[in-house]
Amino acid sequence: MVETTRPVDEMLPAPRLAALGLQHVLVMYAGAVAVPLIIGRALKLPPEQVAFLISADLFVCGLVTLIQSFGALGLGIRLPVMMGVTFAAVGPMAAMAGNPAIGLLGIYGSVIAAGVVGVLLAPFMSRLLPLFPPVVTGTIITVIGISLMRIGINWAGGGLPTSPTFGAPFNLAMAGFVLLVILAITKYGRGFVGNVAVLLGIVAGCMLATLLGEMSFAKVESAAWFGLILPFQFGLPTFDPVACLTMSLVMIVVMIESTGMFLALGEMTGTKITGDDLTKGLRADGVGTILGGVFNTFPYTSFSQNVGLVGVTGVRSRYVAVAGGLILVVLGLIPKLGALVEAVPTYVLGGAGIVMFGMVAATGIRILAAVDFKSSRNNLFVVAISIGFGMIPLVAPTLLKKLPEVLHPLLDSGILLACIAAVLLNALFNGVGTSEKAAGALTQAALAADQH
Repeated sequence: MVETTRPVDEMLPAPRLAALGLQHVLVMYAGAVAVPLIIGRALKLPPEQVAFLISADLFVCGLVTLIQSFGALGLGIRLPVMMGVTFAAVGPMAAMAGNPAIGLLGIYGSVIAAGVVGVLLAPFMSRLLPLFPPVVTGTIITVIGISLMRIGINWAGGGLPTSPTFGAPFNLAMAGFVLLVILAITKYGRGFVGNVAVLLGIVAGCMLATLLGEMSFAKVESAAWFGLILPFQFGLPTFDPVACLTMSLVMIVVMIESTGMFLALGEMTGTKITGDDLTKGLRADGVGTILGGVFNTFPYTSFSQNVGLVGVTGVRSRYVAVAGGLILVVLGLIPKLGALVEAVPTYVLGGAGIVMFGMVAATGIRILAAVDFKSSRNNLFVVAISIGFGMIPLVAPTLLKKLPEVLHPLLDSGILLACIAAVLLNALFNGVGTSEKAAGALTQAALAADQH
Protein backbone atom coordinates (compact mmCIF):
# COMPACT_ATOMS: atom_id res chain seq x y z
CA MET A 1 0.00 0.00 0.00
CA VAL A 2 1.36 3.42 -0.99
CA GLU A 3 1.37 5.93 1.86
CA THR A 4 0.06 9.36 0.95
CA THR A 5 1.15 12.53 2.69
CA ARG A 6 -1.58 14.22 4.67
CA PRO A 7 -2.43 17.72 3.35
CA VAL A 8 -1.29 19.22 6.67
CA ASP A 9 2.12 17.54 6.31
CA GLU A 10 2.76 18.71 2.74
CA MET A 11 6.11 20.49 2.36
CA LEU A 12 5.78 23.39 -0.07
CA PRO A 13 8.66 25.08 -1.96
CA ALA A 14 10.62 27.50 0.26
CA PRO A 15 9.66 30.72 -1.64
CA ARG A 16 5.96 29.86 -1.44
CA LEU A 17 6.26 28.91 2.24
CA ALA A 18 7.92 32.24 3.00
CA ALA A 19 5.25 34.23 1.11
CA LEU A 20 2.33 32.35 2.70
CA GLY A 21 3.95 32.52 6.14
CA LEU A 22 4.39 36.28 5.79
CA GLN A 23 0.73 36.58 4.81
CA HIS A 24 -0.29 34.82 8.03
CA VAL A 25 1.97 37.17 10.02
CA LEU A 26 0.46 40.26 8.39
CA VAL A 27 -3.10 39.04 9.01
CA MET A 28 -2.44 38.58 12.74
CA TYR A 29 0.07 41.40 13.27
CA ALA A 30 -2.30 44.20 14.28
CA GLY A 31 -4.06 41.94 16.78
CA ALA A 32 -0.80 40.51 18.09
CA VAL A 33 0.72 43.88 19.01
CA ALA A 34 -2.52 45.36 20.37
CA VAL A 35 -2.42 43.57 23.74
CA PRO A 36 1.10 44.67 24.82
CA LEU A 37 0.19 48.20 23.72
CA ILE A 38 -3.00 48.14 25.82
CA ILE A 39 -1.36 46.70 28.95
CA GLY A 40 1.83 48.75 28.60
CA ARG A 41 -0.11 51.98 28.42
CA ALA A 42 -2.51 50.90 31.19
CA LEU A 43 0.57 50.44 33.40
CA LYS A 44 1.91 53.84 32.25
CA LEU A 45 5.21 52.26 31.24
CA PRO A 46 7.77 54.44 29.42
CA PRO A 47 7.85 54.09 25.60
CA GLU A 48 11.01 51.97 25.52
CA GLN A 49 9.46 49.42 27.91
CA VAL A 50 6.23 49.29 25.89
CA ALA A 51 8.39 48.71 22.80
CA PHE A 52 10.11 45.85 24.64
CA LEU A 53 6.73 44.31 25.51
CA ILE A 54 5.86 44.35 21.80
CA SER A 55 9.17 42.70 20.84
CA ALA A 56 8.75 40.08 23.58
CA ASP A 57 5.21 39.39 22.40
CA LEU A 58 6.27 38.87 18.76
CA PHE A 59 9.16 36.61 19.86
CA VAL A 60 6.96 34.38 22.02
CA CYS A 61 4.18 34.42 19.37
CA GLY A 62 6.70 32.85 17.02
CA LEU A 63 8.06 30.42 19.59
CA VAL A 64 4.62 29.12 20.60
CA THR A 65 3.49 28.95 16.95
CA LEU A 66 6.47 26.69 16.22
CA ILE A 67 5.62 24.46 19.20
CA GLN A 68 1.96 24.26 18.16
CA SER A 69 2.37 23.74 14.41
CA PHE A 70 5.64 21.77 14.19
CA GLY A 71 5.14 19.76 17.38
CA ALA A 72 7.78 18.48 19.78
CA LEU A 73 8.05 16.53 23.06
CA GLY A 74 4.37 15.60 23.14
CA LEU A 75 3.28 19.18 22.52
CA GLY A 76 1.43 20.73 19.60
CA ILE A 77 -1.67 19.96 17.51
CA ARG A 78 0.53 19.83 14.32
CA LEU A 79 -1.98 21.86 12.29
CA PRO A 80 -1.56 25.25 10.53
CA VAL A 81 -2.12 27.24 13.74
CA MET A 82 -0.79 30.76 14.38
CA MET A 83 -0.60 31.65 18.07
CA GLY A 84 -1.07 35.09 19.60
CA VAL A 85 -1.99 36.81 22.86
CA THR A 86 -5.64 36.25 23.67
CA PHE A 87 -7.94 39.27 24.00
CA ALA A 88 -9.88 37.36 26.67
CA ALA A 89 -7.14 38.20 29.17
CA VAL A 90 -7.06 41.95 28.44
CA GLY A 91 -9.91 42.95 30.75
CA PRO A 92 -8.62 41.09 33.82
CA MET A 93 -5.03 42.21 33.16
CA ALA A 94 -6.10 45.84 32.75
CA ALA A 95 -7.88 45.58 36.13
CA MET A 96 -4.73 44.10 37.69
CA ALA A 97 -2.66 46.88 36.14
CA GLY A 98 -4.82 49.39 38.00
CA ASN A 99 -4.22 47.63 41.33
CA PRO A 100 -0.89 48.78 42.86
CA ALA A 101 -0.71 45.60 44.94
CA ILE A 102 -0.54 43.47 41.79
CA GLY A 103 1.02 45.47 38.94
CA LEU A 104 3.09 44.04 36.10
CA LEU A 105 4.94 41.40 38.16
CA GLY A 106 1.62 40.21 39.61
CA ILE A 107 0.24 39.92 36.07
CA TYR A 108 3.21 37.76 35.06
CA GLY A 109 2.74 35.58 38.13
CA SER A 110 -0.93 35.05 37.29
CA VAL A 111 -0.02 34.24 33.67
CA ILE A 112 2.49 31.57 34.76
CA ALA A 113 -0.03 30.10 37.21
CA ALA A 114 -2.69 30.00 34.48
CA GLY A 115 -0.25 28.24 32.15
CA VAL A 116 0.45 25.58 34.78
CA VAL A 117 -3.30 25.10 35.26
CA GLY A 118 -3.67 24.80 31.47
CA VAL A 119 -1.01 22.08 31.25
CA LEU A 120 -2.61 20.13 34.12
CA LEU A 121 -6.16 20.44 32.75
CA ALA A 122 -5.30 19.68 29.11
CA PRO A 123 -6.03 15.93 29.33
CA PHE A 124 -9.38 16.58 31.01
CA MET A 125 -10.71 19.45 28.89
CA SER A 126 -13.01 17.19 26.88
CA ARG A 127 -14.93 16.57 30.11
CA LEU A 128 -15.45 20.31 30.55
CA LEU A 129 -16.78 20.81 27.02
CA PRO A 130 -20.41 20.20 28.02
CA LEU A 131 -20.20 23.25 30.29
CA PHE A 132 -19.33 25.45 27.30
CA PRO A 133 -21.83 24.96 24.47
CA PRO A 134 -22.11 27.72 21.80
CA VAL A 135 -24.66 29.68 23.88
CA VAL A 136 -21.97 30.07 26.57
CA THR A 137 -18.90 30.59 24.37
CA GLY A 138 -20.78 32.97 22.06
CA THR A 139 -21.94 35.06 25.01
CA ILE A 140 -18.46 35.20 26.53
CA ILE A 141 -16.81 36.25 23.25
CA THR A 142 -19.50 38.89 22.67
CA VAL A 143 -18.84 40.38 26.12
CA ILE A 144 -15.09 40.31 25.45
CA GLY A 145 -15.63 42.43 22.32
CA ILE A 146 -17.98 44.86 24.04
CA SER A 147 -15.60 45.22 27.01
CA LEU A 148 -12.64 45.92 24.74
CA MET A 149 -14.58 48.53 22.77
CA ARG A 150 -14.06 51.01 25.61
CA ILE A 151 -10.32 50.79 24.97
CA GLY A 152 -10.76 51.36 21.24
CA ILE A 153 -12.98 54.39 21.82
CA ASN A 154 -10.52 55.86 24.34
CA TRP A 155 -7.76 55.36 21.79
CA ALA A 156 -9.82 57.26 19.22
CA GLY A 157 -10.10 60.13 21.68
CA GLY A 158 -6.33 60.23 22.06
CA GLY A 159 -5.64 58.08 25.12
CA LEU A 160 -6.82 58.56 28.68
CA PRO A 161 -10.08 60.52 29.31
CA THR A 162 -8.14 62.59 31.88
CA SER A 163 -5.81 63.95 29.18
CA PRO A 164 -6.44 67.62 28.30
CA THR A 165 -6.41 66.74 24.58
CA PHE A 166 -8.81 63.82 24.94
CA GLY A 167 -11.60 64.03 22.35
CA ALA A 168 -9.92 66.84 20.40
CA PRO A 169 -11.42 67.20 16.89
CA PHE A 170 -8.03 66.40 15.34
CA ASN A 171 -7.83 63.09 17.24
CA LEU A 172 -11.34 62.11 16.20
CA ALA A 173 -10.71 63.13 12.59
CA MET A 174 -7.56 60.98 12.40
CA ALA A 175 -9.33 57.99 13.96
CA GLY A 176 -12.18 58.51 11.50
CA PHE A 177 -9.71 58.65 8.60
CA VAL A 178 -8.17 55.29 9.60
CA LEU A 179 -11.64 53.78 9.97
CA LEU A 180 -12.67 55.02 6.50
CA VAL A 181 -9.48 53.62 4.94
CA ILE A 182 -10.15 50.22 6.53
CA LEU A 183 -13.74 50.27 5.28
CA ALA A 184 -12.66 51.26 1.76
CA ILE A 185 -10.03 48.50 1.59
CA THR A 186 -12.49 45.97 2.99
CA LYS A 187 -15.07 46.91 0.33
CA TYR A 188 -12.81 47.26 -2.71
CA GLY A 189 -9.73 45.21 -1.78
CA ARG A 190 -9.45 41.69 -3.11
CA GLY A 191 -7.72 38.60 -1.74
CA PHE A 192 -4.68 39.31 0.36
CA VAL A 193 -5.19 43.11 0.35
CA GLY A 194 -8.66 42.71 1.81
CA ASN A 195 -7.35 40.35 4.48
CA VAL A 196 -4.86 42.92 5.81
CA ALA A 197 -7.24 45.90 5.71
CA VAL A 198 -6.68 46.75 9.40
CA LEU A 199 -2.91 46.76 9.04
CA LEU A 200 -3.06 48.90 5.86
CA GLY A 201 -5.41 51.32 7.63
CA ILE A 202 -2.89 51.77 10.46
CA VAL A 203 -0.10 52.31 7.91
CA ALA A 204 -2.18 54.96 6.10
CA GLY A 205 -2.91 56.71 9.40
CA CYS A 206 0.78 56.71 10.30
CA MET A 207 1.71 58.15 6.91
CA LEU A 208 -0.79 60.99 7.29
CA ALA A 209 0.31 61.66 10.90
CA THR A 210 3.94 61.80 9.71
CA LEU A 211 3.09 64.26 6.92
CA LEU A 212 1.33 66.45 9.50
CA GLY A 213 4.33 66.28 11.84
CA GLU A 214 2.39 64.39 14.51
CA MET A 215 4.45 61.18 14.63
CA SER A 216 7.93 61.09 16.10
CA PHE A 217 10.57 58.54 15.10
CA ALA A 218 13.17 59.58 17.70
CA LYS A 219 12.72 56.38 19.74
CA VAL A 220 12.91 54.28 16.57
CA GLU A 221 16.21 55.88 15.57
CA SER A 222 17.75 55.29 19.00
CA ALA A 223 16.54 51.66 19.25
CA ALA A 224 18.98 48.84 18.45
CA TRP A 225 18.75 46.61 15.40
CA PHE A 226 19.11 43.45 17.46
CA GLY A 227 18.16 42.60 21.02
CA LEU A 228 17.70 39.36 22.92
CA ILE A 229 14.48 38.70 24.81
CA LEU A 230 15.64 37.66 28.29
CA PRO A 231 13.47 35.94 30.94
CA PHE A 232 12.11 38.00 33.84
CA GLN A 233 13.37 41.29 32.38
CA PHE A 234 11.19 43.29 34.79
CA GLY A 235 12.00 41.17 37.84
CA LEU A 236 10.72 37.96 39.42
CA PRO A 237 6.94 37.50 39.23
CA THR A 238 4.68 37.68 42.28
CA PHE A 239 1.71 35.39 42.84
CA ASP A 240 -1.48 37.02 44.11
CA PRO A 241 -4.04 34.24 44.86
CA VAL A 242 -7.10 36.01 43.43
CA ALA A 243 -5.16 37.24 40.39
CA CYS A 244 -3.96 33.67 39.74
CA LEU A 245 -7.50 32.31 40.13
CA THR A 246 -8.84 35.00 37.81
CA MET A 247 -6.30 34.25 35.08
CA SER A 248 -6.83 30.52 35.51
CA LEU A 249 -10.54 30.97 34.78
CA VAL A 250 -9.59 32.98 31.70
CA MET A 251 -7.27 30.12 30.69
CA ILE A 252 -10.13 27.63 30.85
CA VAL A 253 -12.26 29.85 28.59
CA VAL A 254 -9.31 30.26 26.21
CA MET A 255 -8.78 26.49 26.07
CA ILE A 256 -12.45 25.92 25.27
CA GLU A 257 -12.14 28.48 22.46
CA SER A 258 -8.94 26.79 21.25
CA THR A 259 -10.72 23.44 21.24
CA GLY A 260 -13.34 24.88 18.90
CA MET A 261 -10.62 26.28 16.64
CA PHE A 262 -8.72 22.96 16.57
CA LEU A 263 -11.85 21.01 15.71
CA ALA A 264 -12.76 23.55 13.03
CA LEU A 265 -9.25 23.33 11.55
CA GLY A 266 -9.56 19.56 11.51
CA GLU A 267 -12.73 19.90 9.43
CA MET A 268 -11.13 22.46 7.10
CA THR A 269 -7.94 20.45 6.53
CA GLY A 270 -9.52 17.01 6.35
CA THR A 271 -7.64 15.86 9.45
CA LYS A 272 -9.20 13.60 12.07
CA ILE A 273 -8.65 15.16 15.49
CA THR A 274 -8.35 12.61 18.28
CA GLY A 275 -8.53 13.19 22.02
CA ASP A 276 -4.76 12.78 22.17
CA ASP A 277 -4.34 15.48 19.50
CA LEU A 278 -6.53 17.87 21.49
CA THR A 279 -4.52 17.18 24.64
CA LYS A 280 -1.25 17.96 22.83
CA GLY A 281 -2.68 21.16 21.35
CA LEU A 282 -4.13 22.40 24.63
CA ARG A 283 -0.96 21.45 26.50
CA ALA A 284 0.94 23.63 24.01
CA ASP A 285 -1.45 26.49 24.91
CA GLY A 286 -0.52 26.00 28.56
CA VAL A 287 3.22 25.75 27.93
CA GLY A 288 3.01 28.79 25.64
CA THR A 289 1.30 30.75 28.41
CA ILE A 290 4.01 29.74 30.91
CA LEU A 291 6.61 30.92 28.39
CA GLY A 292 4.63 34.14 28.08
CA GLY A 293 4.95 34.83 31.82
CA VAL A 294 8.64 33.91 31.80
CA PHE A 295 9.51 36.01 28.75
CA ASN A 296 7.61 39.15 29.87
CA THR A 297 4.39 38.72 27.92
CA PHE A 298 0.89 37.23 28.24
CA PRO A 299 -1.44 34.18 27.70
CA TYR A 300 -1.52 32.60 24.22
CA THR A 301 -4.18 31.01 22.05
CA SER A 302 -4.80 30.17 18.39
CA PHE A 303 -5.76 33.26 16.36
CA SER A 304 -9.19 32.86 14.76
CA GLN A 305 -8.45 35.20 11.83
CA ASN A 306 -5.66 32.88 10.76
CA VAL A 307 -7.98 29.89 10.97
CA GLY A 308 -10.25 31.80 8.61
CA LEU A 309 -7.29 32.49 6.31
CA VAL A 310 -6.71 28.74 5.94
CA GLY A 311 -10.23 28.49 4.56
CA VAL A 312 -9.73 31.50 2.28
CA THR A 313 -6.41 30.34 0.75
CA GLY A 314 -7.15 26.61 0.76
CA VAL A 315 -3.51 25.99 1.80
CA ARG A 316 -3.58 23.33 4.50
CA SER A 317 0.12 22.69 5.13
CA ARG A 318 1.20 23.23 8.73
CA TYR A 319 4.64 24.25 7.46
CA VAL A 320 3.11 27.57 6.37
CA ALA A 321 2.47 28.28 10.08
CA VAL A 322 6.01 27.07 10.86
CA ALA A 323 7.34 29.64 8.37
CA GLY A 324 5.14 32.31 9.99
CA GLY A 325 6.49 31.35 13.42
CA LEU A 326 10.08 31.73 12.26
CA ILE A 327 9.28 35.17 10.81
CA LEU A 328 7.71 36.25 14.13
CA VAL A 329 10.78 35.09 16.10
CA VAL A 330 13.03 37.18 13.84
CA LEU A 331 10.73 40.22 14.14
CA GLY A 332 10.80 39.90 17.93
CA LEU A 333 14.58 40.16 17.91
CA ILE A 334 14.51 43.55 16.14
CA PRO A 335 13.90 46.25 18.80
CA LYS A 336 13.51 48.95 16.14
CA LEU A 337 10.30 47.25 15.03
CA GLY A 338 8.85 47.31 18.54
CA ALA A 339 9.79 50.97 18.87
CA LEU A 340 8.09 51.71 15.53
CA VAL A 341 4.84 50.09 16.66
CA GLU A 342 4.98 51.96 20.00
CA ALA A 343 5.43 55.23 18.10
CA VAL A 344 2.05 54.85 16.38
CA PRO A 345 -0.20 57.67 17.67
CA THR A 346 -2.99 56.48 19.94
CA TYR A 347 -5.73 58.04 17.80
CA VAL A 348 -4.49 56.07 14.77
CA LEU A 349 -4.88 52.88 16.79
CA GLY A 350 -8.35 54.09 17.77
CA GLY A 351 -9.71 53.84 14.25
CA ALA A 352 -8.33 50.31 13.94
CA GLY A 353 -9.30 49.33 17.50
CA ILE A 354 -12.98 50.03 16.87
CA VAL A 355 -12.81 47.58 13.97
CA MET A 356 -10.70 44.93 15.73
CA PHE A 357 -12.64 44.91 18.96
CA GLY A 358 -15.97 45.20 17.17
CA MET A 359 -15.04 42.12 15.14
CA VAL A 360 -14.46 40.20 18.37
CA ALA A 361 -18.01 41.05 19.46
CA ALA A 362 -19.32 40.22 15.98
CA THR A 363 -17.62 36.82 16.15
CA GLY A 364 -19.48 36.09 19.38
CA ILE A 365 -22.75 37.16 17.77
CA ARG A 366 -22.11 34.87 14.80
CA ILE A 367 -21.56 31.96 17.18
CA LEU A 368 -24.83 32.85 18.94
CA ALA A 369 -26.56 32.84 15.54
CA ALA A 370 -26.10 29.05 15.53
CA VAL A 371 -27.92 28.73 18.87
CA ASP A 372 -31.53 27.51 18.90
CA PHE A 373 -33.54 30.32 20.49
CA LYS A 374 -36.95 29.28 19.09
CA SER A 375 -37.47 25.91 20.70
CA SER A 376 -35.42 26.77 23.78
CA ARG A 377 -36.38 30.23 25.04
CA ASN A 378 -34.24 29.64 28.11
CA ASN A 379 -31.21 30.37 25.95
CA LEU A 380 -32.44 33.97 25.73
CA PHE A 381 -32.21 34.25 29.51
CA VAL A 382 -28.70 32.75 29.53
CA VAL A 383 -27.49 35.37 27.02
CA ALA A 384 -29.46 38.33 28.42
CA ILE A 385 -28.52 37.91 32.08
CA SER A 386 -24.90 36.98 31.37
CA ILE A 387 -24.39 40.06 29.20
CA GLY A 388 -26.02 42.13 31.95
CA PHE A 389 -23.51 40.82 34.49
CA GLY A 390 -20.71 41.44 32.01
CA MET A 391 -21.70 45.09 31.66
CA ILE A 392 -21.51 45.87 35.41
CA PRO A 393 -17.84 46.99 35.45
CA LEU A 394 -18.44 49.07 32.31
CA VAL A 395 -21.63 50.95 33.20
CA ALA A 396 -21.39 50.95 37.02
CA PRO A 397 -17.72 50.45 37.97
CA THR A 398 -18.31 51.41 41.62
CA LEU A 399 -21.28 49.08 42.17
CA LEU A 400 -19.22 46.24 43.68
CA LYS A 401 -16.47 48.32 45.32
CA LYS A 402 -17.84 47.80 48.84
CA LEU A 403 -17.41 44.04 48.58
CA PRO A 404 -14.19 42.52 50.04
CA GLU A 405 -11.05 44.00 48.48
CA VAL A 406 -9.61 40.56 47.79
CA LEU A 407 -12.43 39.88 45.28
CA HIS A 408 -11.94 43.05 43.23
CA PRO A 409 -9.64 41.55 40.55
CA LEU A 410 -12.43 39.04 39.88
CA LEU A 411 -15.37 41.45 40.17
CA ASP A 412 -13.72 44.15 38.07
CA SER A 413 -13.71 41.85 35.04
CA GLY A 414 -16.97 41.86 33.14
CA ILE A 415 -15.66 38.98 31.05
CA LEU A 416 -15.28 36.69 34.05
CA LEU A 417 -18.62 37.76 35.54
CA ALA A 418 -20.29 36.93 32.21
CA CYS A 419 -18.42 33.63 32.02
CA ILE A 420 -19.50 32.50 35.49
CA ALA A 421 -23.09 33.62 34.92
CA ALA A 422 -23.34 31.94 31.50
CA VAL A 423 -21.94 28.60 32.72
CA LEU A 424 -24.23 28.50 35.78
CA LEU A 425 -27.37 29.67 33.95
CA ASN A 426 -26.83 27.24 31.08
CA ALA A 427 -26.38 24.37 33.55
CA LEU A 428 -29.55 25.47 35.36
CA PHE A 429 -31.77 25.85 32.29
CA ASN A 430 -30.30 23.36 29.83
CA GLY A 431 -28.43 20.87 31.98
CA VAL A 432 -25.11 19.38 30.91
CA GLY A 433 -24.93 17.41 27.67
CA THR A 434 -22.35 14.95 26.40
CA SER A 435 -18.78 15.75 25.38
CA GLU A 436 -19.40 14.47 21.83
CA LYS A 437 -22.45 16.66 21.34
CA ALA A 438 -20.68 19.68 22.80
CA ALA A 439 -17.61 19.12 20.61
CA GLY A 440 -19.77 18.89 17.49
CA ALA A 441 -21.63 22.10 18.36
CA LEU A 442 -18.36 23.86 19.17
CA THR A 443 -16.85 22.81 15.84
CA GLN A 444 -19.84 24.17 13.91
CA ALA A 445 -19.77 27.41 15.90
CA ALA A 446 -16.05 27.91 15.20
CA LEU A 447 -16.53 27.18 11.50
CA ALA A 448 -19.40 29.67 11.33
CA ALA A 449 -17.38 32.35 13.11
CA ASP A 450 -14.49 31.99 10.65
CA GLN A 451 -16.44 32.11 7.41
CA HIS A 452 -15.67 35.14 5.23
